[in-house]
Amino acid sequence: MVNFADMQRLIGEVLDLGDRTRTLDRSTPFMGNLPELDSVSVLALLIALEDRFGIAIADDEISSADFATVGSFYEFVNSKLAAV
Repeated sequence: MVNFADMQRLIGEVLDLGDRTRTLDRSTPFMGNLPELDSVSVLALLIALEDRFGIAIADDEISSADFATVGSFYEFVNSKLAAV
């Protein structure tokens, strides 16, 4: 299981959020709320997750609902880790 602070840091690093990283919490709207989160950065984020946590994410395993909030994305990642 990944702790939330690690996920918060990873998102901040990939999206280059700087000090705004600290404002991310589980209820923060994700897709559509952060201008840095576009289709290219979604791919970069998924690749970073695979590299850092040793998980594989197939195209059909992720949906827009997983990107609704930072918390829903965090839960998606932890569900992938639990399945490893």
